[in-house]
Amino acid sequence: MLSPETLESYRRMTSAERLRLTLDSMAENERFLLMGSDEQVSRKFDLLNQRNDERNESLLIGLRLADQFSRHGDADKSESS
Repeated sequence: MLSPETLESYRRMTSAERLRLTLDSMAENERFLLMGSDEQVSRKFDLLNQRNDERNESLLIGLRLADQFSRHGDADKSESS
């Protein structure tokens, strides 16, 4: 887990700064991702893809819930008018 200070520093970054941080991290870690036998590398990418799919699904669930909440909130406003 990131410290509150680190999270706050990320929030203050521009999109370009966050992108640069991401690209630098990818460049620094690429050799480790590609180290090992073909099977080991394949397993690493499979795990990365699985984690990305899980993270994307969580984001989609959150967006759906936010949309439902927003629509429900709009219905409450129109009923009280």
